[in-house]
Amino acid sequence: MTGPIRQREAEATTEEREETDSETTCPECESKSLVADAGGSELICEDCGLVVEERNVDRGPEWRAFNHSERQKKSRVGAPTTNTMHDKGLTTTIDWKDKDAYGRSLSSEKRSQMHRLRKWQERIRTKDAGERNLQFALSELNRMASALGVPRSVQEVASVIYRRALKEDLIRGRSIEGVATSALYAACRKEGIPRSLEEVAEVSRVERKEIGRTYRYISQELGLGMEPVDPKKYVPRFSSELELSEEVQSKANEIIDVTAEKGLLSGKSPTGYAAAAIYAASLLCNEKKTQREVADVAQVTEVTIRNRYQEQIKAIGLYN
Repeated sequence: MTGPIRQREAEATTEEREETDSETTCPECESKSLVADAGGSELICEDCGLVVEERNVDRGPEWRAFNHSERQKKSRVGAPTTNTMHDKGLTTTIDWKDKDAYGRSLSSEKRSQMHRLRKWQERIRTKDAGERNLQFALSELNRMASALGVPRSVQEVASVIYRRALKEDLIRGRSIEGVATSALYAACRKEGIPRSLEEVAEVSRVERKEIGRTYRYISQELGLGMEPVDPKKYVPRFSSELELSEEVQSKANEIIDVTAEKGLLSGKSPTGYAAAAIYAASLLCNEKKTQREVADVAQVTEVTIRNRYQEQIKAIGLYN
């Protein structure tokens, strides 16, 4: 009995292998470039256009919508989970419209009941002091991220960093605002969004010195492995605020590249270095800006720009 059983198993394995091969290659031209159409119901060969497979399972909704408002009305799911809320967005929300499912206004008795339910809903969202602190910290992160105009992804990363710091008990002995601001600054650097420590301190309720000290502590304890900030990341934003052309931006990046290769960047502030390169490039491209104008945009002193400028023009061979 062993022989036929093994033979049947071998035949079944061969059939499965043939089915797998047919799924990954085109039977007409044997190409492996197979793509699904927009609806996901057909598998098409990119090379010869053969429909390899049709009537696949459509994993989308059973309803159709032709614009955003229809899609919002017919959707039966909520927003995805997010780290920017202390409960990750999984809580229940009671609307403030005081209307039922049909859009009709509630009676005075029902309105009073819904008001009481909302009040208790807000109370039970945070069960202990730890959650209340996390809720406050994440609301501060949201406020500062909005003031800085950074993308949503930066706020998500900052929330994850703060949660890690809270889990490792790194907040003990430090202010919640200081740790939250440091997490936001770390997230900006990690996501490649150029925001200087001065800019972050402007929207925070904590002094710059405390932010820097807390940032270094958190970065070391959590092993964030931050790389030095590239001055070229500041060039587009500073140039845009100064209303300079693309030619000036390109020249400033060239100055930074040439001088950095000669070791001038080591130990220098990236914002001041970028500002000096923009100032030098504006002079070379006949779009002169004063040192005061560039310093105001970059939030550095005129002395810093003057010193970096002299070093840079000497390095590129333009020093008189």
